[in-house]
Amino acid sequence: MIVLSLTFLIILMILTLLMMISIIISKKKIFDREKFSPFECGFDPKSLTRMPFSIHFFIITIIFLIFDVEISIILPMILSFKINNKMFWYTSSIIFLLILIMGIFYEWSLNLMNWKI
Repeated sequence: MIVLSLTFLIILMILTLLMMISIIISKKKIFDREKFSPFECGFDPKSLTRMPFSIHFFIITIIFLIFDVEISIILPMILSFKINNKMFWYTSSIIFLLILIMGIFYEWSLNLMNWKI
């Protein structure tokens, strides 16, 4: 019991020493307002909060969510290949992928994937 408490005390002292050395050696002495402000993609943290929102951020987010959900549907589909009827599996997979490809071409035709600066 004494050995355990002595080991715990030594570990605590080493940790405290390392934390103190880290604080002393740290180069982060100057506090910058911009570094401590929250960062949102595409927003200037020092600008007004009621500025118009760029629709491109919204569109890219929606495209990402669509294809993120698509991955979560495709993975179980791959795992169920051995269990389900092969013809049903092939037709449902092809229909699902065709719907996704049509969505990509629709987004491409509307120039939603071009990022304009």
